[in-house]
Amino acid sequence: MSGDAAPRDAADRSHPVPAAGRRDAEASKAAIVRAARHLLARHAHGDITLKAVADRAGVSAPLILKYFGNKDALFSQVMSFEADADTFLDAPVDELGRHMVLHLLTGQAERGADPILRIVFAPLHGEQGDILRANFRAQVAQRLGERLAGPDAGLRAELAVGMLLGLGVMYGIARGPHLRATEIAEITDRYAPAVQALLTPH
Repeated sequence: MSGDAAPRDAADRSHPVPAAGRRDAEASKAAIVRAARHLLARHAHGDITLKAVADRAGVSAPLILKYFGNKDALFSQVMSFEADADTFLDAPVDELGRHMVLHLLTGQAERGADPILRIVFAPLHGEQGDILRANFRAQVAQRLGERLAGPDAGLRAELAVGMLLGLGVMYGIARGPHLRATEIAEITDRYAPAVQALLTPH
């Protein structure tokens, strides 16, 4: 019996229990951020309590404090588009129009929302609205413009982003019946060239 204990202990020490713990923590953090985003899309920042976020995320309010420190720190992350833009813009410029259209529509179809569309859903009044708008301009539109060659790159980037937001609104908010009945691949084939035309200088 005692001869068996040591190998088991050694195996236990080598088993990635901390990794599982990290996965649980990351899942909880993601649920908290999703809950905060959902509430921010429907309520003013000042009206949202940590308890409301915790209840929607299925966690305790103290856990939110443990992970994020305070409400302002949580919502500063929620109002950032930096990480979302990493995936939204993750393609070579000559393929970016198609990538962004597909990313947006897939997010709508599979998850009911795309993080970039928070700029459409969220209340934009007051200081928090100013922060959200400034973040969106800098982290999405301006970042896209910096990748484009040729004249009027900033204007073309804003026009392209506007086209994408319009598509997202029609598909995910207005839920246009013809759009919803059409395969995402076909919508992408039809819409992406118009977006790409703004990204590629002529």
